[in-house]
Amino acid sequence: MSSPAGEQAASPPAPEGWHRRVLTLAFPIVIANLTQPILAAVDTAVAGHFDGAANLGGVALGGLFFNFVFWGFGFLRMGTTGLVAQAFGANDAAALRINVVRALVLALVAGLAILVLQGPLIEHALRAIGGSEDVRRNAQIYCRARIGSAPFALANYVVLGYLLGVQRVRTALVIQVFINAANVVALLLYVYGFGWSIAGIGAATATADALGFVLGAIVLWQLRPRNLPPLDRAQLADRVALKRLVAINRDIFLRTLCILGAFGWFAHLGASQGDAILAANALLLNFQTFMAYGLDGFAHAAEALVGAATGAGNRHAFRQSVRVTMFWSGLGALGFALVYGAAGDWIIERLTDQHAIRVAAEVFLPWAAVSPIVSVWGFLLDGVFIGATRTRDLMYSMALSAGVFMVASWALVTPFGNHGLWAALLLFMAARGITLLMRLPRLAVSVGAHQP
Repeated sequence: MSSPAGEQAASPPAPEGWHRRVLTLAFPIVIANLTQPILAAVDTAVAGHFDGAANLGGVALGGLFFNFVFWGFGFLRMGTTGLVAQAFGANDAAALRINVVRALVLALVAGLAILVLQGPLIEHALRAIGGSEDVRRNAQIYCRARIGSAPFALANYVVLGYLLGVQRVRTALVIQVFINAANVVALLLYVYGFGWSIAGIGAATATADALGFVLGAIVLWQLRPRNLPPLDRAQLADRVALKRLVAINRDIFLRTLCILGAFGWFAHLGASQGDAILAANALLLNFQTFMAYGLDGFAHAAEALVGAATGAGNRHAFRQSVRVTMFWSGLGALGFALVYGAAGDWIIERLTDQHAIRVAAEVFLPWAAVSPIVSVWGFLLDGVFIGATRTRDLMYSMALSAGVFMVASWALVTPFGNHGLWAALLLFMAARGITLLMRLPRLAVSVGAHQP
């Protein structure tokens, strides 16, 4: 049977070809990923040049709300990648099709549920995070303008997960660039052409999500496995497969809630120190987000390679995938740290002209500059465990790390203020990497253990 994705899934590369293989996969993903924080930085820059810190704070708060709501369904992307990559490694076209269809159905149902519940979701989430009344009012405007695209945004996670799983990284790059280019065009039109202000920022993202889904659906149809019997309802409702899907998605969902809870608590403690600190932290989190998306390119490459190795029962391929992606992730983290240390002040000045926010952000910039070196290992190992669909380990690791963050923030914020808050965040990132690294040897032994 030919490769279900139209590409060869056969043997892993020779030892000397592993670096080339990883870079071939990772580079387009890095470029695609970096379009996301660039767009977030554009949103920040536009809002940062409105009058008053409450506008930037409102967009930041609204963005955090969507981190909670949409990233909370990140299992749609991660679970799809793991399951599809293993089917790809096993050369199982039927499993490829059924996994992506199940994920799309789940994404559309979840998106419709978000639309039905949008009122209480927005109100209670923004109140829980905190911020001044002006900040929350602006955040509500942003959220209501953006939330209509929820079904499309979640379905786009599935499209991306499928493309990464079958190692169609260039296609994933094209779709992500299209979505973000559409977002920038809509942003300029809605904000500066129509004068929609903060609502225009949210509506632009919603427009781009909808257009991106149209393109993604066309791509999925073109890449569909051929020569398979029609899909019936009994296959979609297979009890064993659904039980596994629920377990994987539950674990990733709980893991994601831990991350979102930590960053929500970070935002809450920052907001309690005033609008300027809230806005400065939001601005510096663009550094964190930009780095995370860039380094996640290697984590996504690890997902695809580890998933294929796991599906094929190839322990050697698994180990090489981990070693080489870890090397390039570490090198990338060092590069980000050097850029932030050397040009961080200049980047801050590009993102806002509000003097109070600039001053506050420059004070805490060293924490953002150190963060890549601390954070990279957790990002990369997330990809390894997702590719192997060892999601229970991910959940336990993240729960422990979130506990470390809560204790550290309680101990450090009162005596050290926002410096203590950033120190606690870096301890959280370090704990993510350490706890997963401790579980890695057992995972390596399990790959291929039951193969004949």
